[in-house]
Amino acid sequence: MVGIRRGWEGLTHVDLNDPASGEHYILPLNRENTRTIDRTGGTFLHSSRTNPTKMKNLPPILKGQKFEAKESTTNGVTSTVFDVTPAVLKNIDMLGLDYLIAIGGDDTLSYAPELDRNGIKVIAVPKTMDNDVRNTEYCIGFATAITRAMDAIDRQRTTVGSHEHIGISRVLGRDAGYTALYTAYVTGLRCCIPEHKVDLKRLIDLLIDDKRKNPSSYSLVILSEGAEWQGYRVKEYGDADAFGHRNKMSVAEDLSGEIKRATSEESVISDLTYDLRSGSPDFIDRLVAFTFAGLAMDALEEAKSGLMTAINEGRYLMAPIPDPKLGPPKVDIASMYDTESYRPKYDYKIGLPIFLARP
Repeated sequence: MVGIRRGWEGLTHVDLNDPASGEHYILPLNRENTRTIDRTGGTFLHSSRTNPTKMKNLPPILKGQKFEAKESTTNGVTSTVFDVTPAVLKNIDMLGLDYLIAIGGDDTLSYAPELDRNGIKVIAVPKTMDNDVRNTEYCIGFATAITRAMDAIDRQRTTVGSHEHIGISRVLGRDAGYTALYTAYVTGLRCCIPEHKVDLKRLIDLLIDDKRKNPSSYSLVILSEGAEWQGYRVKEYGDADAFGHRNKMSVAEDLSGEIKRATSEESVISDLTYDLRSGSPDFIDRLVAFTFAGLAMDALEEAKSGLMTAINEGRYLMAPIPDPKLGPPKVDIASMYDTESYRPKYDYKIGLPIFLARP
């Protein structure tokens, strides 16, 4: 068993005729170098924002080779990209890989179906703190991220309450608001998510009312990084990555400014984005990760492919790898989010699985 370093970059940039390149991208896995993986967050194989079907710039090893070129438009900007799948297939063949296990979020897993269509035996494992992969109720990393956010917000109450301010916490969630929504669910707070544009005046009025009614004279709100209000669009910066995403400016800073202008109230801003994906995984993530690993190996031994480890209706199973054309799943506003109070909905949960949403 070998690990491919830096995700799909490892199969697009590696030069298997160069020992140094092979050593950099291909890591034989054994008991010694995986001994502490169960208690280590993140990925010791590292990652990259590489999409083999949409490469703007060919790596040195592929320069001068002919690949299918096509036009790709992101945010109104059109560029030429290359599909280097033939090179990926050649490297898989040269490595003698019988199976490929792809671990990651919706962007990483979006390339797995392409390999499946080309006859590569591939199994997918959903791992993203955003919990936004289709065909599964749960992705590795989600519980740890929510626990980290919950702990940080509980500590933040000390500072916000001491100074009688409004606390604004920003968490990851570009297109789907699961991280903000579930953090709000377990902390009893209001939240703003990408799936619903809130009314700014109403939001500010609610936060001021919360502060007025709180004996400690403070209030709190959680924002997804992609949250917006009516008439406002989150600002972006930098070039788009291989999956068409640009970095987002802090919506928390903009909301703080709006609150200051409307009420003269001061805010305390906490950016909890990357902090939530660090450190040792919690019990739920270790349990799911160990079990997903077992499911993947079972499928491999049974010669199955084109499948993803998943949880559905609270039960483990192998599901189809999601169709990347569908994009990430969204929060179901009708059943999970109160658009009047900007809070999670707590009622009518009988019959739902433990994580409250179906894939």
